[in-house]
Amino acid sequence: MKNNIIVFGTPTCPWCKKTKDYLTSNGFKFKYIDVSSNSKALQDMERKSGHTGVPQLWINNKVVVGFDREKIDRLLNIKNKENNHESNA
Repeated sequence: MKNNIIVFGTPTCPWCKKTKDYLTSNGFKFKYIDVSSNSKALQDMERKSGHTGVPQLWINNKVVVGFDREKIDRLLNIKNKENNHESNA
């Protein structure tokens, strides 16, 4: 199943960058929406989650507020790399 991921953020938000980098490093594609320049998206985001803070992710229509790595990992079935010490050798 292809994941539908939307990341809402702003250019000056360090946690937004961390969120995007984390998704990219785990091989996920996502749509990024800058809510500082898109008031309609900001309204949609607030209506759905009840929050205006960023980053926010919608992963397969489930809301994640903030860089909640545990919830992101669970929703995307990301295995914790620190616990995976398998070698390719």
